[in-house]
Amino acid sequence: MEAAKKRILARKRNKLHVRKNVSGTETRPRVSVFRSANHIYAQAIDDEKGSVIASTSSLNKEIKEKIGGYTGNKAAAGIVGKVLGESLKTKGVEKIVFDRNGFLYHGRVKSLADGIREAGLKF
Repeated sequence: MEAAKKRILARKRNKLHVRKNVSGTETRPRVSVFRSANHIYAQAIDDEKGSVIASTSSLNKEIKEKIGGYTGNKAAAGIVGKVLGESLKTKGVEKIVFDRNGFLYHGRVKSLADGIREAGLKF
């Protein structure tokens, strides 16, 4: 249990280091990612107003139908990213700031980012 606590604290430290340099606006929102063992969540945030512009996760019914199976893998993360990117495109957003939330830019986090890029958004 001690190793798990250390890992969580290390992620929180990394998160603080990233958040002091990354901030979102209405025209260029911050896309924050959270991944658990079974699901992945993403939301676009306008930090100036303190509001969420768009959000999605692998728990969404429409996305679960597209995934069709296990929701905690890279394929599912790519689909979640693509859906979020399309949602932001319809709201007129062209560029985003990516906040990996203390997680390594690898695996599911990278797959989600690639899905957002496939939707046509720029980082």
